[in-house]
Amino acid sequence: MSQQYRSRPSGSGAALSTAYDTALLDLDGVVYAGGHAIGHAVESLGAARDAGMRLAYVTNNALRTPRAVAEHLTELGVPAESADVITSAQAVARLMADQLPAGARVLVVGGEGLRVALRERGLVPVESADDEPAAVAQGFGGPDLPWGRFAEAAYAIARGALWFASNTDLTIPGARGIAPGNGAAVEVVRIATGAEPQVAGKPLPPMHRETVLRTGAERPLVVGDRLDTDIEGAFNGGVDSLLVLTGVTDAELLLTAEPKYRPTYVDRDLRGLLTGQPEVTGDEDGFRCGGWRATASEDALVLDGEGDPLDGLRALCGAAWTHAGAGVCGLDTKKAVAALGL
Repeated sequence: MSQQYRSRPSGSGAALSTAYDTALLDLDGVVYAGGHAIGHAVESLGAARDAGMRLAYVTNNALRTPRAVAEHLTELGVPAESADVITSAQAVARLMADQLPAGARVLVVGGEGLRVALRERGLVPVESADDEPAAVAQGFGGPDLPWGRFAEAAYAIARGALWFASNTDLTIPGARGIAPGNGAAVEVVRIATGAEPQVAGKPLPPMHRETVLRTGAERPLVVGDRLDTDIEGAFNGGVDSLLVLTGVTDAELLLTAEPKYRPTYVDRDLRGLLTGQPEVTGDEDGFRCGGWRATASEDALVLDGEGDPLDGLRALCGAAWTHAGAGVCGLDTKKAVAALGL
């Protein structure tokens, strides 16, 4: 089925860890939140690796270096090397190196991960607009990024520097909840300058290009928690995706997804890598998955049956996405979702 017109989640008779050769895993909200592993992540990733699946960690968070991320994963019980980690800092550094001469100065608004990635591409990080940078690179700098960094970026852009952003995620999940992400910081500079950055991170092509170049994946599966980065990035790259409900996307948001945000598969968490995926059957008269049946009435989604709540959600996706077609489902979803207890 074409991803452009996906009307229901797909089924898989084989475990996803054997149906695909490489998992392209988002980190925040999928593998960990804050400094702690998400439930079932460590054992699920270990089992997927033992089944022969390569694990690559693809993150829009440009704050830390691949080495630091790999060390953190290893501490959590997920053995990883630097080469297993692909960041938006690496993607934006390649994008910039394609447009700037070797040795060009770049004003950095972000963390060490961005500085390391720029140096690897032969670019020179600087700290002030007075250093006459050819470009500005903006990436997530964490909660301690000084406000003055935004002013330096605005000054440099006003003087003609090109502006690049690692990503534009408005939020980032953490141990205490949802916090402002790099996209919120980009908006600060956009308001001050009226300029538009070139963006590298998911869901845009530079990040997909960087990931393919570094992993060599032939049958990749994108695994993420965000519709507007992970799932849309898979859609743009023409590859399959697994949405896990451990991050920012909830059931109601999923049901109202337009085509580019509709995942191939849906599961609670990373245990979904280890199993097949149940088939959703039916048509406009009703969609079935497991013991559930979902239909679209004049003004609401209707769900009846019993069994695994995830099967009910998958059936609801079939009803909602078919009703919406190439648009967004405008039916009331609250009562049907409440019946699942998710």
